[in-house]
Amino acid sequence: MKSAVETLNPTRVKLTVEVPFEELKPSLDAAYATIGSQIQVPGFRKGKVPSRIIDQRVGRGAVLQEAVNEALPQFYGQAVEDNKVRPIGQPEVDVTEVPAEDGQELKFTVEVDVRPEVELPEDFSTITVEVDEAKASPEDVEERLIALQERFGTLKGVERVVETGDFVSIDLEASIGDEEIDSVKGISYEVGSANMLEGMDDALLGMAAGETKKFTAPLAGGDYEGQDADVTVSVQSVKVRELPTLDDDFAQLASEFDTLKELRADVTKQAEKAKKFEQGVQARDKVLEHLLETVDVPVPDGIVEAEVHAHLEGENRLEDDEHRAEVEESTRKALKAQFLLDAIAEKAEVKVEQPELIEYLVMSAQQYGMDPNQFAQAIDQQGQVPAMVAEVARRKALATVLEQAKVVDTAGAEIDLSEVTATDMVSELAADDHEGHDHD
Repeated sequence: MKSAVETLNPTRVKLTVEVPFEELKPSLDAAYATIGSQIQVPGFRKGKVPSRIIDQRVGRGAVLQEAVNEALPQFYGQAVEDNKVRPIGQPEVDVTEVPAEDGQELKFTVEVDVRPEVELPEDFSTITVEVDEAKASPEDVEERLIALQERFGTLKGVERVVETGDFVSIDLEASIGDEEIDSVKGISYEVGSANMLEGMDDALLGMAAGETKKFTAPLAGGDYEGQDADVTVSVQSVKVRELPTLDDDFAQLASEFDTLKELRADVTKQAEKAKKFEQGVQARDKVLEHLLETVDVPVPDGIVEAEVHAHLEGENRLEDDEHRAEVEESTRKALKAQFLLDAIAEKAEVKVEQPELIEYLVMSAQQYGMDPNQFAQAIDQQGQVPAMVAEVARRKALATVLEQAKVVDTAGAEIDLSEVTATDMVSELAADDHEGHDHD
């Protein structure tokens, strides 16, 4: 078999393939056997029909089509390997010549998008990014102490109307027209948290136990997500959270410390560590942004179009041109980041160890609210393990750049991020930057 490759643009190639008849003949023989087992000819046992009779009954063209369809993936794969092509997306095959007679060649061409060649900087240590200072303000410390108080707070019933911050026990009913969509009873809700139905906080304010009110809100999930429903809310009880006093007794209750002073010092240290982690995440984002701005990464238009179409089709918004533009921009950036990090991973010879993959699987399972073992089985059944491995490799690739880059804060001080591991700082990469896109 002979093959040649022509570069059409930085992300697309055309393969021209010529297959001698003797290399196609095994597929042709297999096609005769397949078709021969499917037809019945008087005087011949099933599966023993001669080739010339099959040609008379179904036509040689049908046999050739069967043989070519069966053989094309193998010859295409060989051409890809021989020419060191790295295809992504679906190939477009054009069969230009089939052997009308024994001894003639099969000829076909394939156009396919390919992984772009990315020219990386020789030295990542020349990259400098600026981040915020890692200082924990008194407000940061107080916020953490209040959160700790709330964990040990108690709810106490009050005989008054609902105010922001109260905890209410409520019944909810939602209907569209005459159809009841959903109803729940006795659920607890913190007024002002705005994490249930739009407009519910406004409806609850001023209500008292035993009162009922109606309002209209778009549903937040289920088959009717986004549709306006008539909602009835009934208040069963109103409670306030009483917080324990911040003193030495509280320190002993809520921690391993004996005094409030010791607890406050520890909370301050935690707040500073959180700020340090925020510095790391900020550095991660800025390093990636710097690379995306300075490194040329061609992105195949065909892959972008396919991604955008699938996204909009899933949302039933194919005609929404404004949204299409937004999705196209984010998709293009996400693919650019993916190709860039894949190139860095390859250059740095990044290897993914099993514990790293397991850690990523557990983290992903938590994001989906699934049991890690069930999640791992589902990923395996869907053939997504290689995509997961690639995702972890990208995280490690960005980590290698982050370790070499210079990070300074707004005060001009150089920052050592070694306390927060680089892989921790890039752990949100999949969710933040490309929402699961993967092309191999």
